[in-house]
Amino acid sequence: MPLCDLTSLAKALPRAWQSTILGRVGPARVKLLRMDEMAYGEEVHDYNEALLVISGRMMLEVAGQPVTVEAGHLYLVEAGVAHTVLAGSHGSLVIIDVAPEPLTACLP
Repeated sequence: MPLCDLTSLAKALPRAWQSTILGRVGPARVKLLRMDEMAYGEEVHDYNEALLVISGRMMLEVAGQPVTVEAGHLYLVEAGVAHTVLAGSHGSLVIIDVAPEPLTACLP
């Protein structure tokens, strides 16, 4: 498996907000996308989603509440929970999709 420079790969993606699958780990898909300043409409998935900001910042609205995810931070979205990306989000994002099961909170 080659070493991946996620920031360079994200910058080279042809369109913002269109993810590309980097690989699979068991049942999980590991995806990469480039965010721009535009909002991205509400989504609800039938799978859990881990959102890891590699660079920049992602501003979300999750179940009606604002959430800011900074570079180096991970946000877990449980299956069935509505979430929207707010305008002003930018940078690179890794998304890990996995079959629905209860999420484990981040350890301190």
